[in-house]
Amino acid sequence: MSDRLTVKAKTTLLPFLTGQLKGWPRSAIKKRLRSGCVSVNDVQVTRHDHDLSVGDQVLVEASARGTSSMRPRLDILYEDRDLIAINKPAGLLSVRSPKGKEPHALGILREQLSRRNKSMKLWPVHRIDRDTSGVLLFATSREKREVVMRGWSAAKKTYLAIVEGCPKPAAGTINQPLRLDPVIYQMHVGPHPDARHAVTHFTTERSVGLRTLLRVELETGRQHQIRAHLAWLGHPVVGDQRYGTAGTRMGLHALRLEITRPGTSKPLMFETPAPADFLALLR
Repeated sequence: MSDRLTVKAKTTLLPFLTGQLKGWPRSAIKKRLRSGCVSVNDVQVTRHDHDLSVGDQVLVEASARGTSSMRPRLDILYEDRDLIAINKPAGLLSVRSPKGKEPHALGILREQLSRRNKSMKLWPVHRIDRDTSGVLLFATSREKREVVMRGWSAAKKTYLAIVEGCPKPAAGTINQPLRLDPVIYQMHVGPHPDARHAVTHFTTERSVGLRTLLRVELETGRQHQIRAHLAWLGHPVVGDQRYGTAGTRMGLHALRLEITRPGTSKPLMFETPAPADFLALLR
């Protein structure tokens, strides 16, 4: 027998389990943690102070699965000697956080691709927010990463966003500079001496009730750009607790990334369709 639980408010793992598993002795919960019976977003977790965010999926099982089946694996969309593109699930960090406690895509992919006699080395080409799903790109050397980054301004980045309300007009461009407030870790939108140029293009795909699916293309790639720009427009991304209202998951998906392969003129396109839990936000 197993329990699958959804996180409704930011917390840490042990207090969450204690509150959810009514009637369970605290010692029994700790034992489940130590023995590998608990996973967060399909990644095994044993630390009682593991951070949880709204929408995280916590699975508590009666017994630990075998080591090989518990080892997390990521969906690889493309792989060659220079680049690896994956489909990052929502709820997983792209790289290690400053605290260094949570699983992250870079670490999981390194372990997934390493062999007993050869450790895999990877460098992140870019990052997407923890609660955003979709295409995430890594390079197999620092040099190849730098080559890709030199042409990054020409890369084409396409997202899907589910927002509150129905934008009018149905398509447009948001050309508003962005400035990061390091205290509250949030972007301010509008002119300021420290603000940086940012341009977001959006097109309505369809509306269902009081929510709308947008296709979004980035001309620039500032931190939280889509989330901050759409909130400024008056249509925050669904489930975005920083710029809108918290929900079961954030309605943002990195649909497609188009670049030029390092050292050539060959175009490369990585794409992954929106997952079911993303599309469910539109119903």
